[in-house]
Order: sequence, then structure tokens, then C-alpha cells
Amino acid sequence: MISNAIFLGMIGPWQIAIVVALVLLMFGGKKIPELMKGLGTGIKEFKDATKTEEEGTEEK
Repeated sequence: MISNAIFLGMIGPWQIAIVVALVLLMFGGKKIPELMKGLGTGIKEFKDATKTEEEGTEEK
């Protein structure tokens, strides 16, 4: 029972390939760079917001 739970949580190369293929089919090759750019911008803004929040709490 425990060994089944361990194997269900692992992501293998076939699962990654299937996800990539589905994303390509859903969004197309031209839209993916725009999605990744937006994702990168969102991550950068999140890091900046957490950094300013940490700086604000250290000053108190």
C-alpha cells in the first residue's frame, strides 16, 4: 500500500513528454513564448514583493 503511494508521486519522462505535447496542442507553438514570458514576469514580481516585505519586517 505504501509502495503504491510512493510510485504515484513520481513524475517520469513519459509524463513530462505527454504534458509538453498537450500544451503544444492546446496553445500552439507561437503562443508558448508569450506564456513563458508572462510566467517569468509574474515570478519576478512575486520575488520582488516578497523581498520588499522581508525588508519591511526587518526594520521594525
